[in-house]
Amino acid sequence: MSQQKYKITLCYEGTKYRGWQRLKQTPETIQGKIESVLSRIFDMPIQIDGASRTDAGVHARAQVASFTAEKRSCEQLKQELNRFLPDDIAIVAVEHVASDFHARFHAKKKTYHYRIWKADYPPVFQRKFVTVLGGELSIERMQEAIPLLVGKRDFKSFCTDKTKKSTIRDLESIEINETPEEIIIAFTGTGFLYNMVRIIVGTLIEIGLGQRDIQSIEAIFKSNTRQLAGETAPANGLCLEKIYYEM
Repeated sequence: MSQQKYKITLCYEGTKYRGWQRLKQTPETIQGKIESVLSRIFDMPIQIDGASRTDAGVHARAQVASFTAEKRSCEQLKQELNRFLPDDIAIVAVEHVASDFHARFHAKKKTYHYRIWKADYPPVFQRKFVTVLGGELSIERMQEAIPLLVGKRDFKSFCTDKTKKSTIRDLESIEINETPEEIIIAFTGTGFLYNMVRIIVGTLIEIGLGQRDIQSIEAIFKSNTRQLAGETAPANGLCLEKIYYEM
């Protein structure tokens, strides 16, 4: 059988999973679940590469992954995957792509949304996807802080990863939108460090609650240390919304 590179687009509710990346000590990862089903379908070990290694409890509306296996119908493979995957993971699309395509290395930028519940009643239906705060946020103060965060900068102070790799990232934009019930913070950038979005959200929340001065952001960047930034916001409010590729 000839070999084919596949690109899959998928969504998942990350509540009960230990994150995207496969772990030896537990089968409860998104990557692990998909690889297990693919290996069953193709009757051989299959490994996939994901575009973003989402953390434990983080959701995705449009994650992308790639892998190589014997050539077969994309529609048939999509149906088989959805038949055997758990009901909190769904394959949205399956495509044949060029043999050199890599879901992570060819991604140009990503968008994440962080949702904060602001209504004066509990989020019964949205409770797994939003963070509930105990105070009222000043959107104006948060908006004022955004120019100090965007751009190509060293985000070492806004991550908990101790990697020796470069911590310079290009954060293209942060947008804050409101609905009657929620505050939605959208982040778009070329790439994100471990917990980077959640730490920035935690810092913005502290600014919005009046617990932190806006100008402290510059001091955080200069410090090159995680300790000066805000608390890491809860994972359940974060969702990977889109991965961008060149057409």
